[in-house]
Amino acid sequence: QVQLVESGGGLVQAGDSLRLSCAASGRTFNTYTMGWFRQAPGKEREFVAAIKWSDGSTYYADSVKGRFTITRDNTKNTVYLQMSSLKPEDTADYYCTLDIYGRTWIGTTWRLPDQYDYWGQGTQVTVSS
Repeated sequence: QVQLVESGGGLVQAGDSLRLSCAASGRTFNTYTMGWFRQAPGKEREFVAAIKWSDGSTYYADSVKGRFTITRDNTKNTVYLQMSSLKPEDTADYYCTLDIYGRTWIGTTWRLPDQYDYWGQGTQVTVSS
């Protein structure tokens, strides 16, 4: 079974930074893409960022572009989300996700939750004014 273990969430002030980590472990699999989504209470899960494992290509939602940076560590099979200049509207549960079949390599499908195969438990990020 594949497990995605997240860490790094917390309560911060607007303008602060946080670094989220997500380590994939378990049965052998082919990592095509890892990404981050977020979901605020009562709202749909929305795309935040993704990284293609083979070459490190990155993709960002317009709302976080220039503030968030997604990186990977191939050896550790870990993805990171460095969040800077945090805003109250960034408050949400953040979920790490993994695509093992390459479905996110087609078009802009990396923005779609149903193209991913495994999900972490979520880590809460709260940004106060």
